[in-house]
Amino acid sequence: MRVVIAEDAVLLRAGVQRLLADEGIETVAAVDSGPDLLEAIERHRPELAIVDVRMPPTFTDEGLRAALRARELVPGLPVLVLSQYVEETYAVELLSGGAGGVGYLLKERVADVTDFLDAVRRVATGGTAIDPDVIAQLMARGRRNPLDSLTARESEVLGLMAQGLSNTAIANRLVVSHGAVEKHIGNIFAKLGLEASSEEHRRVRAVLTYLGR
Repeated sequence: MRVVIAEDAVLLRAGVQRLLADEGIETVAAVDSGPDLLEAIERHRPELAIVDVRMPPTFTDEGLRAALRARELVPGLPVLVLSQYVEETYAVELLSGGAGGVGYLLKERVADVTDFLDAVRRVATGGTAIDPDVIAQLMARGRRNPLDSLTARESEVLGLMAQGLSNTAIANRLVVSHGAVEKHIGNIFAKLGLEASSEEHRRVRAVLTYLGR
């Protein structure tokens, strides 16, 4: 089996590649961005793409959008998505096509080597592999306030956004890096189901959701 991996975290990317190699699965390309993923898929025509949902530059949905585009370029391309959180909007978009060869796993599942490799093989052969936590949250979808899914720090960041603070001002207030603030905001957009548009537009919509709770 020939696989392309798209993951911006170097250690996780190397770890997945090693797990696959131990099983005789060849990684023909390991990249860290959506454009590089598409280029690798067009060049190598792999039998499976393993893709992180969030990649540079905004760490929101670049990976997923690239994965969906890849399935357009190579119809039926099996795609196994890895995500740090259960991101319902993205999961629904990926799974709503009705075709096989798709998987959505939380990254923590990679630690269970047997289950992860089973998911890899299942998706590569046209099956599906959906994380139990994803299924549980999709079943509960629409029965709760989306703000409930935010962590304490994400809620704090959103509150400061509602106060009109810039990312730099939020970083200074919370004594964290600018990059950390950007990741928190990316998480907020994802959990509130705010799909890609202009950054400012999503920021306004997130604040309106917060104020209307």
